[in-house]
Amino acid sequence: MPSAALIPPPRPATGALALETYLLTKRFGSFTAMDKVSMKVEPGTVHALLGENGAGKSTLVKCVAGFQQAEEGSILIDGREQTIANPVVARALGIGMVYQHFTLAPGMTVAENLLLAADRVPQVIDWRTKRAELQAFLATTPFQLDLDACPSELAAGEKQKLELLKQLYLKPRLLILDEPTSVLTPQEADEVLGHVRAFARSGQCTVIIITHKFREVTAYADTVTVLRRGKAVHHGRVADTTPALLAQAMMGVAPQGAGDSDENVLPASAEYKQIATNKVATSRQPALLVSSLKAMGDRGTLALHGVDLAVACGEILGVAGVSGNGQRELVEALVGQRPRLSGQVSVMGVPYAATRAENHHLKVRSLPEEPLHNACVGALSVAENMALRDFDQAPLVRAGVLRFGAWRQRARAWIAEYGIKTQGENAPIASLSGGNVQRAVLARELAGEINVLIAANPVFGLDFAAVDEIHQRLRQVRGQGAGVLLISEDLDELLELSDRIVVMSEGRIVFETRTAQADRKVLGAHMGGGTHHDKANHQEEAPA
Repeated sequence: MPSAALIPPPRPATGALALETYLLTKRFGSFTAMDKVSMKVEPGTVHALLGENGAGKSTLVKCVAGFQQAEEGSILIDGREQTIANPVVARALGIGMVYQHFTLAPGMTVAENLLLAADRVPQVIDWRTKRAELQAFLATTPFQLDLDACPSELAAGEKQKLELLKQLYLKPRLLILDEPTSVLTPQEADEVLGHVRAFARSGQCTVIIITHKFREVTAYADTVTVLRRGKAVHHGRVADTTPALLAQAMMGVAPQGAGDSDENVLPASAEYKQIATNKVATSRQPALLVSSLKAMGDRGTLALHGVDLAVACGEILGVAGVSGNGQRELVEALVGQRPRLSGQVSVMGVPYAATRAENHHLKVRSLPEEPLHNACVGALSVAENMALRDFDQAPLVRAGVLRFGAWRQRARAWIAEYGIKTQGENAPIASLSGGNVQRAVLARELAGEINVLIAANPVFGLDFAAVDEIHQRLRQVRGQGAGVLLISEDLDELLELSDRIVVMSEGRIVFETRTAQADRKVLGAHMGGGTHHDKANHQEEAPA
């Protein structure tokens, strides 16, 4: 007979629930991931959970959602202690969770993924009735998805929306969101969080949101808990705190505002400044020039409609746009992961077809979205992944013989320089956290001289400290005279880092402006497709 702990309790009445954790402790061997964490979340509120990577946030919510079990402490739902032994029990209690990493069935349609989220799926599905139900449900949400599309065809932002829709479709009493806006534009993020907040304030649901964005906390959360090194170090009402105090609780230091300009930036050395000056002065052609680039999408339709852009030496050009408007296809066409239908691409005036030899000769580097899947081989070691770019170049090879000792020696130096947290250079890179995988890829891609760097959502899902560090590294690359193409779905990031911003909509560049003259409302209107003027009426002259 099954244990009583494994039998789901009867589904309680609908409506927002009250959650309390009391001295919750979780260990992995000798490591204490969560140490006596107590937290109280009132029903019908939005509660923010802050902390750096590894602070214990995911461990805490996974215990609440039944994916892990604490060794000590209690979880109380509506004032009654509950043993949440598995996700089925959590689901029966009305607890749903949207994870930072996608949990979709890639070969099934959006409609099928939504139905699979339910507790039970009938053996025979009346698709006419179900599609009508799903269309009616989508009409109540702030965004739309094609029910016949497959997740494998969707951009990261669209996948994130589908993950959220799966949970909203189930009408949870407690909704846990792990970095829900990492790949959404500011407009989409505001729509989603506004919808979730309204959902909570209606009394239908309680919300816990894990985020690294202080703006989201201050704009949408009612209360906040900060974790540091597995301990809860701050609780309070959002109205009674500030981003500076929250950052101090998270990291032990107060943040410098984005408006503090140069104090946030690692200064380039005098030598690098001279290199940048000389490169810009002697380079009449852009670092990267894209002319009339066309490429097909995954569904057999044109995804890029004659894209034109130029990135100057010593410049960061930001590409803004709502997820799914050709940004992913643009990056893949530029780095050689997607065939180009027509058009020309050149680097420092030389035609560029994105072969490995051209990458080496023309000094082109890339920081792709989701680096563990797009820039690494998970089963290989950290040292081996760091050598993927130049394993066949001296000093990593001598007389045709691979020098594995040299690979490991360099990897140890980069691990120290970039502060990569790993068990060592021989550990599989898949064992690292997302931020540390990104640091490892950064070390590899930023080594040596660079002409062009293509970075796609480079801080997706990373914590406050990692975001600040990577932004500084991008500024350093610009300071050394390289051209940086920064594709990001975070408008705040683009406004902070870019010299110019272009907007992509429906596979076209529809707007261009210098960042100093950028207007958020105008950018947002073009990102959302709300304007239909010709691009030439809006773009400024590109720098020489």
